[in-house]
Amino acid sequence: MKKFAVIGNPVAHSLSPVIHKAFANQFNIELEYGKIKADIGKFAASADHFRDQGGVGLNVTIPFKQDAFDWADALSERASEAQAVNTISFNNGRKFGDNTDGIGLVQDLKNNLGVELEGKSVLILGAGGAVRGVLGPILAQTPARILVANRTAEKARQLVESFAGSGEIAACVPDEIPAGDYDLVINATAASLDGSVPSIAGSLVENSALVYDMMYAAAPTVFMQWARANGAGRVCDGLGMLIEQAAQSFMRWHGSMPDTQPVFSVINRQLGRA
Repeated sequence: MKKFAVIGNPVAHSLSPVIHKAFANQFNIELEYGKIKADIGKFAASADHFRDQGGVGLNVTIPFKQDAFDWADALSERASEAQAVNTISFNNGRKFGDNTDGIGLVQDLKNNLGVELEGKSVLILGAGGAVRGVLGPILAQTPARILVANRTAEKARQLVESFAGSGEIAACVPDEIPAGDYDLVINATAASLDGSVPSIAGSLVENSALVYDMMYAAAPTVFMQWARANGAGRVCDGLGMLIEQAAQSFMRWHGSMPDTQPVFSVINRQLGRA
């Protein structure tokens, strides 16, 4: 039986094992899929141990996506562009890194939520590995502009510079976000994991077509609740992105693309939403 796992910190909340087993059932594939909580600064040691114990593939979540990028022996084009890895395949001892976050987000927005990005104004909060993974695929949808807001201005600027040739994109700190209407506001920070909200003006989400939190939980995240309280017409968490990026990882590992729609029902029941 092939062994897979998701590695992160924290990781206990992850639904990746349930998702991948549901995908596997569609193809009568038997697999083992676990969770690995790696200590901060110990990603490589934990991942090496998993591989040495017969692991075939790893999904990588917060905060190790850039560690995984540095650790991989070879990279897909989208992982190279993102400088972040969320999917690792082991082949004859070599470590191949891919990034399925961006295509997962775009698939969720377009196919599940009916949101087209062409010509739209997009505000992204955060500048970590999660943002690196999604910027390229979002820019490929030709939005009118993307603004990346992050507490550390230099980190946001460096990120934006690496994608500057791909479209209209700029950086700022949260206090300097220009007033105006943003069609899509994406929270790509981990604030919802500890029950906090990024420090931005409520007026920034008031007229948005969609406010999207990459985090997910059984109940609406604190960011979603905050957005609703500040007049956002539509809010959504990142469960769809999780499922869609997982489908891309599954395809990478098994060579078969699963149907994601039945898995939404499985996960909603798991979360007590059904």
